[in-house]
Amino acid sequence: MLRALDIRDMLIIDRLELTFQPGLNALTGETGAGKSILLDSLGFVLGWRGRAELVRQGAEQGEVVAEFELPEGHPAHAVLADAGLPGGEELILRRVNTAEGRKTAWVNDRRCSGEVLRALSGTLIELHGQHDDRGLLNPRGHRAMLDAYAEAEDKLAAVRSAWGQMSTARKVLAQTEAALTSMRAEEEFLRHSVAELDKLDPQPGEDADLDARRRMMQGAERIRDDVARAFALMGGDGAEGAMADAVRWLEGVSDHAEGQLEEPIAALGRALIELGEAQDGVNSCLQVLEFNPSELEQIEERLFAIRALARKHDVAPDELGPFADTLRDRLNRLDASDADISDKRAAVAAAQATYDKAAEALSSLRQSAARALDKAVMGELAPLKMERAVFQTEIAPGDPGPDGIDAVAFTVATNPGAPSGPLNKIASGGELSRFLLALKVCLTGEDSARTMIFDEIDRGVGGATADAVGRRLASLAHGGQVLVVTHSPQVAARAAHHWRVQKQVAGDQTLSTVTPLSVPDRIDEIARMVAGDTITDEARAAARALLEA
Repeated sequence: MLRALDIRDMLIIDRLELTFQPGLNALTGETGAGKSILLDSLGFVLGWRGRAELVRQGAEQGEVVAEFELPEGHPAHAVLADAGLPGGEELILRRVNTAEGRKTAWVNDRRCSGEVLRALSGTLIELHGQHDDRGLLNPRGHRAMLDAYAEAEDKLAAVRSAWGQMSTARKVLAQTEAALTSMRAEEEFLRHSVAELDKLDPQPGEDADLDARRRMMQGAERIRDDVARAFALMGGDGAEGAMADAVRWLEGVSDHAEGQLEEPIAALGRALIELGEAQDGVNSCLQVLEFNPSELEQIEERLFAIRALARKHDVAPDELGPFADTLRDRLNRLDASDADISDKRAAVAAAQATYDKAAEALSSLRQSAARALDKAVMGELAPLKMERAVFQTEIAPGDPGPDGIDAVAFTVATNPGAPSGPLNKIASGGELSRFLLALKVCLTGEDSARTMIFDEIDRGVGGATADAVGRRLASLAHGGQVLVVTHSPQVAARAAHHWRVQKQVAGDQTLSTVTPLSVPDRIDEIARMVAGDTITDEARAAARALLEA
């Protein structure tokens, strides 16, 4: 509920403080007195796009502060939470416009963007009038209004859930098909590469081992003769024989050397053992150096094959094994892809069937609710002197989406047999106002979360019709809050609270003021609305009669 509006230096308002109440609040005054400026100022603090020049002439900046009361569960709490703004039972919006056109906004003393203000305004205010493209005249919102009237929350949630599951299934199928198409394009490469790698079967570390063996074989011819000569010099005809002879001679005379030869003989024994180990090592080397030339050719052939495959696939030789496993896995997935695609297409078909069923159930509910809404609106049109008009909720096939398969539009025909069309294209000013009021009465139900504003919705009607408009506005305001800008005395008389908007000239400045009216003041104001500038006793009597009716 809108509790207060504080306006400073906006258009022809220098300072204005208004306190609003629950129920029906009426703003009256002569044409041009500034009633629309109040709505412009309220729209400004709510982030609506409106007039470019708002700051009062001569002022440095204009400012509007709006204070709202937010009960628990009000949808504005969710907007505040999403924006990271402080909440509570009180919501204070403040917006400043400098003379240069720079705009700054605050929510509960926290800076915010115009986008956040507009998101909040959708939960706080409903504006209805002949030029309202945000509410009932906007066909894009008609489906949501019908769903609210039909209490279709559960069925709508089922459709949205089914749409989400179907969208996910389609996305997964598309990704799988794209991956399969990519794999199909390289199927020949995969099969050839896997076969080639499997045939070669490279092992970890094999490249280094083959390279070492190759280099050794290449150098074997150059070093083998030297190694063989060295081995011969260590044998029985060389060092080994000489050392054995030396040991034998020394042992033959050691008994006569008084122990002086024992240590040398022991050292020679150790040397013979070391020499034997050296002979074994050299002999092993000779055996390795003895190779078949064809073996070198085989080693080089395999080494070059491994390195060629590594270059071909741009991997290290030791990575060929894991790379082969990767290609083999892709090939296995390719071979299994037909069954996988089949499963995912079945999942899409099942999700589509679930969506179709949920959408058809929602569509059926909408059809039933549309007939009930048409009947209810027609019932409201009769007291508004439009009993010959025809209101119809048209439901046509629409593009499937998260909200179902229906396109919904409210249409009217002002006379039997006349073609029907959109509200704002068919009805005249006064007819449009009454259509909007009848529709709003039927759609509102128990919803009183938002303040409703009706901008001269009674234009073009009078007498009993205007009285019917007033009664319906009062009914809408029951348990909530309605602000109506009106020129109709019958409508103003139904208000629980009444303000008069006046324009005054002070010096060289024209200023607009808004005054709350007491009961006597209301009588005079309604009498003025009845009789014009000259208020007669008869006009006052008529005003009293309207207030007492």
